[in-house]
Amino acid sequence: MALQFNATNPEHPAFLLELPWHLPLEEWAEKHLVTLPRGISRHVVRYARAGADVVAVKELAERPAVREYELLRTLARLGIPAVDPLAVVTGRTGTDGEPLEPVLITRHLHGSLPYRSMFETTMRPTTVHRLMDALAVLLVRLHLAGFAWGDCSLSNTLFRRDAGAYAAYLVDAETGEVHSQLSTGQREYDIDLARVNISGEMLDLEAAGALHPSVDPIAFGAEICQRYEELWSELTRTSVYPAGKYHYIERRMRRLNDLGFDVAEMQIANSPNGDTITFVPKVVDAGHHQRQLLRLTGLDAEENQARRLLNDLESWMATQEDYAPGDPLGARAEVLAHRWVREVFRPTVRAVPLELRSSMDPAELYHELLEHRWYMSERAQLDIGLEAAVADYITSVLRRPETEVPSASDSP
Repeated sequence: MALQFNATNPEHPAFLLELPWHLPLEEWAEKHLVTLPRGISRHVVRYARAGADVVAVKELAERPAVREYELLRTLARLGIPAVDPLAVVTGRTGTDGEPLEPVLITRHLHGSLPYRSMFETTMRPTTVHRLMDALAVLLVRLHLAGFAWGDCSLSNTLFRRDAGAYAAYLVDAETGEVHSQLSTGQREYDIDLARVNISGEMLDLEAAGALHPSVDPIAFGAEICQRYEELWSELTRTSVYPAGKYHYIERRMRRLNDLGFDVAEMQIANSPNGDTITFVPKVVDAGHHQRQLLRLTGLDAEENQARRLLNDLESWMATQEDYAPGDPLGARAEVLAHRWVREVFRPTVRAVPLELRSSMDPAELYHELLEHRWYMSERAQLDIGLEAAVADYITSVLRRPETEVPSASDSP
């Protein structure tokens, strides 16, 4: 049988042909391989160089190889974080003429690490918890897309840190199944399997002395179930908000923030009954909001202020016709961010008389105005615009006698 490549891109086989397909992976020479950290796998896996790409090559039987290749392509179409499938190679024969196992080829995820490599030096418990949050986000996104993983574990996940954000990527889809919608039982099976697998993997790390002594492996496995349920509930609750009542949207964003997640993407769809909102969460590192706000707008603020301003920016961008939610950090977002500074941020700050704001940093003042609008909107149960909030803030806060008791709108 002749060597066959089933590939997503006709350019890839040209580079892949240079690899020694007549040899089992275990016998490949060092000149073909790239030394990168590998996770635990029930199959033989090697990293190899193919042209400008570094690829992961995994030996397995033809049927599961083709099936996993198609599942990974489906996940790519759905926009789910997973490794990029490049090809399946079949018809391999050794130098003795005996058939060799087919291989699945995926592109190496640049900057990613398997969990064992990350634990080679004992990680701080807070970082470990953020990684578990990232895995919970991945599991929720898979389930929302109708994908039952069937083998959720740390070993089947790659973690990547990108500009302060933590992300988990599916690396093994062999046991996965795609459905139009998952039942509660299918989701619970995946969650329970994740709990058992993760607790077992953490116990292995504990036995190897690579786990912080304050981390309980069993409790830790249970924690991902709790984080998953909290996030699933907040993201899947059906909410139709009256048009224009954007403080309701802010309330949802605050609840996600309180759970420890941030909004990576928000979509607002208009309907006859109101506005329906879709959120995509992400997990971020300390200082991420400061860096992102500075990059997008040039505004320098404290972390909590930056988070608040970015939430407002994201809400405003989602209402703009030229907003591209699929690329929230791309060039279009930067153009919109600068427009938000010109059309929203600066006019709002300048609406406060100079003598009343001279001692306040503009980012701090805007943060205070947003908080004031939030409390006014909550009390009124309708969206209070910035203009009305600024007027009330000037009267009730900035011009208020120092002896007057603070109002609820001044609460932190």
